[in-house]
Amino acid sequence: MIDDERRIRAAAEALLNRSLQSQRSSFTQHSINRASDVVLSEDLIAGTRHQGRMSNVRRFFCLFITFDVLFTCLMWLICTMFSGDNIKNAFVNQVIHYNIKTSLFDLVMAAVSRFTVLLLFYGLLYINHWIIIALSTATTCAFLIAKVFFFDWSASNLSVFVVLLILSSFVLAWSEAWFFDFRVIPQETQARDWLIGSAGSERAPLLQQFLSGPLSHYTESVGNFYSPMETPEHSDDDEDGRGTLAAGRTISSDHFIRPILPKLTPEKIEEYQKIGAEIIDRSWELLSSPDWVIEQETADGDTISSMHLPKPDGKIMKITGIIDISAHELLQELFENIENTPTWNKHLAESKKIQMIDEQTDIIYQVTMPHGGGIVGARDFVVLRCYGERNSCLISAGVSIPFPHIPPRKNFTRGENGVGCWAMEPLEGEENLRCKFTWLLNTNLKGWLPKRVIDASLSTVIVDFMQFLREHVRQMKD
Repeated sequence: MIDDERRIRAAAEALLNRSLQSQRSSFTQHSINRASDVVLSEDLIAGTRHQGRMSNVRRFFCLFITFDVLFTCLMWLICTMFSGDNIKNAFVNQVIHYNIKTSLFDLVMAAVSRFTVLLLFYGLLYINHWIIIALSTATTCAFLIAKVFFFDWSASNLSVFVVLLILSSFVLAWSEAWFFDFRVIPQETQARDWLIGSAGSERAPLLQQFLSGPLSHYTESVGNFYSPMETPEHSDDDEDGRGTLAAGRTISSDHFIRPILPKLTPEKIEEYQKIGAEIIDRSWELLSSPDWVIEQETADGDTISSMHLPKPDGKIMKITGIIDISAHELLQELFENIENTPTWNKHLAESKKIQMIDEQTDIIYQVTMPHGGGIVGARDFVVLRCYGERNSCLISAGVSIPFPHIPPRKNFTRGENGVGCWAMEPLEGEENLRCKFTWLLNTNLKGWLPKRVIDASLSTVIVDFMQFLREHVRQMKD
C-alpha cells in the first residue's frame, strides 16, 4: 500500500515538472518570435510604398535634408548677427562681392545645392542607387576642406562660429549619406522583397502568379481573413490588452464578451431568412459561372481560380480540392462546430455563434490572427450564414451584415465580406468517403497597405486553410 502511494506521488511530480518545463519553453519561444515579429513589422511598414506614395523612411530622409539647408541658413544668420553686420550689408559683402577667403555664404549655397540635387533624385525621381548621395557628400567634403585652407581666419572675429558652421555642414552631409545607405535602401529593399514573396518559399510560384498580375481589390467569404491596418489608432503593434487564444497564441485586444441580444421580431427573422436564401442562390450562380480563370495549381492538387465582378466586389478567388470526408459530415463540422474552428485553423483567433435565426441560419463573430509578422493586422467580422442544397451540392454561404450590438473592438478594424461560400459536392461512387470542396473568397480588405501585400496574404490563407482542413479531417478519423 505504501509502495503504491509512493509510485503515484512520484508519477504526479514527474507530470507536474514536465508541464512546468513545457510552459517555460513555450513562453520563451513565443517571446523570441514576438520580438522578431515586431522588428520585422516596423521595418516593413517604414519601407513600404502605399499606392505609389513615398515610403516613411524616404520621407524622413527628405525631411532630414530640408533640416540640413534650414539649419545651415540659421547658422549663417547667427554668424552674421554676431559679427555686428546687418543682413543687407552681409548680402552685399558675402554674396554680390563674394570671396572664398571672407565669405561664409558659400556654405549656405553648398547646403542648398545638396538639398536640390538630393530632393530631385531621391524625392521626385525616386531612384534607389547610392551614387548620387555619394557624389554630393564627396563634393561637399572636398569643398569644406578647400574652404578651411583658403579662408582668412586671422581676419575673422568669430572663428568659433565659423568652425561650428563648417563642422555642422560636414557632419550633416555624412549623416545624410549614412542614413540613406544604411536605412533607406535596406528597408525599402526588405519591403519590396517581402511583397514579391520569398524566393525560397515553397509557395513562391503561387504567390508570384498573383503579384505579377494587375492590382485588384479582393473580397472574402465567411472564412478567416486579413486586411491591413487602417489608422494609427488601430495599430497592430498596440500592446494594450493582450488576450490568450487557442493553442497558446496571443493577440492584442480587449476581451470579447458575448452580448445579450434582444429577442428577434418575426419581421427581423423573415429579413434574415430572406438574406440567407439570396446568398445561397448568389453563391450557386458564382460556383456555376463559366467566367472563372485558372490561376495556379498547388502541390496538393488544389486549383486556384479568379474572376472579376463589377464593383464593389471586384476580383474574387476560388480554391477547389478533394477532401477525404463525406459532404454531409464536412458541412456539419464547418457549420455546426464553427466555434471549434480556432483549435485547428491557425489563422483564426476567435469564432463565436452570436445569434440563431433558425436551424439553417445564424450570425457569427470571428477574429483573425495578425499575418506577415504583424504587418497585416487582425480583423473582426460579423457574418450572417445560411446553408442549403443546390443540385446535390451542399452550400454554406455567408455575407457581412450591419450589427450594432457588436461595435468594432479596440485594436481591430471591422472587415466586410461579400457573398462567399464553402461548397461540398459528393463524388460519384464515393459519397460516403470523399467530396469536392470549394471555397469562394470574397472579402473587402480595408486599410492602407499595398494591394500586393493583401493579395499575397489572401493567397497564403486559402492554401493554408486547405492544409489545416485536411489535417483536421485526418484527426477526426483517428
